[in-house]
Amino acid sequence: MTDQSINEQRQGAEQAQGGLGWLGYVAVLAALGSALTTFLVLAGATPILPTHNVVVWLFILNGILIVLLLGIVAWQARKLVREHRAGAAAAGLHVRIVGLFSLVAVLPAILVAGVATVTLERGLDPWFTGSLKELMTNTVEIARSYREMQCRTLARETQLMAADLNRAKVLYDADRKLFREFMNSRAVFLGFPLAVILEPDGTVVERIEAKKLEGVPDAKPEDLQEASNEALCLIPRTGNIFRSVLKLEAHGGRILYIAREVDPRAIEFPPVAEAGVALYEALDQKKAGIQIAFASMFTLIALIVLLSAIWFGLNFANRLVAPVRRLIHATDQVATGNFYVQVPVKRGEGDLGHLGETFNKMTSELRRQHDGLTAASEVIDRRRRFTEAVLAGVSAGVIGINARGLITIVNPSTEALLQTSREELVGRPITEVLPEVTKLLLEMIQGRQRLMQEQIQISRKGKERTINVRVTSEQTRNDKRDLVITLDDITDLVVAQRTSAWADVARRIAHEIKNPLTPIQLSAERIRRKYGKVITTDREVFDQCTDTIVRQVDDIKRMVDEFSSFARMPKPTIGQEDLAATIRQVVFMMRIAHPEIEFVDQFPSEPVVAPFDRRLISQAVTNIVKNATEAIAAVPENERGQPQITVTLDDTHPDYLILAVTDNGKGFPVEGRQRLLEPYMTTREGGTGLGLPIVAKILEDHGGGMDLVDNPAGRGGQVRMWIPKTKQVAEEVSAASDRNETSRASL
Repeated sequence: MTDQSINEQRQGAEQAQGGLGWLGYVAVLAALGSALTTFLVLAGATPILPTHNVVVWLFILNGILIVLLLGIVAWQARKLVREHRAGAAAAGLHVRIVGLFSLVAVLPAILVAGVATVTLERGLDPWFTGSLKELMTNTVEIARSYREMQCRTLARETQLMAADLNRAKVLYDADRKLFREFMNSRAVFLGFPLAVILEPDGTVVERIEAKKLEGVPDAKPEDLQEASNEALCLIPRTGNIFRSVLKLEAHGGRILYIAREVDPRAIEFPPVAEAGVALYEALDQKKAGIQIAFASMFTLIALIVLLSAIWFGLNFANRLVAPVRRLIHATDQVATGNFYVQVPVKRGEGDLGHLGETFNKMTSELRRQHDGLTAASEVIDRRRRFTEAVLAGVSAGVIGINARGLITIVNPSTEALLQTSREELVGRPITEVLPEVTKLLLEMIQGRQRLMQEQIQISRKGKERTINVRVTSEQTRNDKRDLVITLDDITDLVVAQRTSAWADVARRIAHEIKNPLTPIQLSAERIRRKYGKVITTDREVFDQCTDTIVRQVDDIKRMVDEFSSFARMPKPTIGQEDLAATIRQVVFMMRIAHPEIEFVDQFPSEPVVAPFDRRLISQAVTNIVKNATEAIAAVPENERGQPQITVTLDDTHPDYLILAVTDNGKGFPVEGRQRLLEPYMTTREGGTGLGLPIVAKILEDHGGGMDLVDNPAGRGGQVRMWIPKTKQVAEEVSAASDRNETSRASL
């Protein structure tokens, strides 16, 4: 196939050189030059004037060149058709290239020819329609009529002013100054910038000049002689000031001379209109010739450009087919996996020859790289399978990030820990997926350590986890390093350690708090027996307070007994109790203990019955309200304002009773707020950190929970607690933790 391509290329070159090759170049260049010269001559861009003889000779020259181009294109097209019928190699590609060039040349030429013809005809016809011709004919008459109308208007208003001045003759004789003011008012009213009363010899009697006019000629003697009882309009030859003269009968033959400035077009437009009409008539006579000349010239130029483009397409196709055919064949061989193919390159092929040389270098390089990549791919594939197997079996989360901070790989443990699929993680910035490690990564990048670690807290879908983070980097000489992040979930270990410590402390303090309980209870009973009969005012409050002391001491005794026995919170004894009444007792007791604080309770008017342990819930609410009073006390007095604690009970939720305790104290910290629910975590000086964890454990044992949020009304905090309305809800929550999280989200 290569030998055949070389032979065909040589044959094409010989035909181009020995046949019409040089003649085609000469004819195309001459035709294009002739077309350009014709256009410049007709456009008036050359010293040669486009006379009739010059235009005829240009048309003849262009016609001869068009016939010559037609012959050359027909000869080459006949040769191409003959080769195609003979089934020559790459003849189909040759025909398609020639056809494409011809189509690209023909379609724009035809389109432009049609558009130009229609545009020229549509552009000239409206200018020579009957209505436009009539309009141009009447333009002069309209201009003249406008000028005459200005004169008539001036004459009529001159008559009016003359009549007024004649009637004011008596005023003229009696008071010249008053007459002058009258004359000035009439001139201003009628719009006369200049009004003069003259003697027949031209002497000025009175002159009113309301507005300064430049270039106003004085009244000539012949104009004054022509003045009569009818106003005479004087039209200037230059300028735009119309004048008029009129005899004043009452003033003994004196003459009124008026001047007014009018639109300059009243003087300038009539001669311009006459010249336009003359030019329009001349163009109307030459319209047909202009259309024929432009159409003929455009046709000749379009044919020259069209035939030249077709010839260039044929010539280009002849030179392009052979090298392209060899490249196509070689490319097909490479596509089948043959990297040993080479393209023959011949001199004189220019860029196509250079393309062939580049192709040969490419195939050699591809052959070398293919062999190396095949061997390396097998090694990498084995390592990849081993790495994936290792990562899939590791319990810790592993994240790989590149030098730009984008995640490149994650293992299944990472997906479970972050509760996000691999597709959503890979390709995203690590600072967006896990912002808690941003500080550690910055220290790692800025420093030279290869290993850094720390503990962080993350929260995903309402769950807080304690993670041990280890960041390692690859060994590289540049600053851009890939990093590997290992996430080890130690939440259960931390919780177990804290729970163990809490249990140990509970055992130790249980003994300490149990000793004073009996004296307290005995003292309360003795106070009630000894002073019960003496107190006459607020007896009910006294009895209720002493009963509360005795009852609370009994509750604490039972709790301490179970702490001592099991080192854990006592199990709730569930019964149907009135939650509203239980909370009212707690609020009443705290109101008595803290009279300086305003307590606001918002409970349903009817009993709110639910399954709960009255003693434990009362203990939990007491602890929360007590914390609220301490939060208020922590605020300085000058900033405190009116202390207030609001306790609300909402029973509108379908499954839970919502209890909220809101205060205007110092509130909860922004960071690590949920850790306050863990044992020994406190922000209060002298606090043990057991109050909130005990409350959380009580609510959890009841199937409920609690949240620490900010006061919606402003400064302070709010503790929201929820208790199931029925035993069924509590059992479902205890059996399925996921369902418990869904219920919390709905709150």
